[in-house]
Amino acid sequence: MTERLTTAERQAALQTLGGWRETEGREAISRTFTFRDFNEAFGFMTRVALIAEKSDHHPEWRNVYKTVEVVLATHDAGGITRRDIALAEAMNAIAAQLGAA
Repeated sequence: MTERLTTAERQAALQTLGGWRETEGREAISRTFTFRDFNEAFGFMTRVALIAEKSDHHPEWRNVYKTVEVVLATHDAGGITRRDIALAEAMNAIAAQLGAA
């Protein structure tokens, strides 16, 4: 099992993850991505899904038209781990390629 990050490790990681914040009421991180249209948002989700499946680490997410709301936590660890940070970094990179806000 992957170990949870300490509070200091979590805060340090969030400083390097543009757009991500701690989720209120639970140990998780979240971000809302905004794209130009539904097609671009769905394309983002498809690219992320391939990475998530390969790493066996899946996001909690919700898509409405051109926005994708994401929450990341490692459920079997009970909080945020390096796996969440790695997936958040991958999401940021994919979103940047697509020109998301």
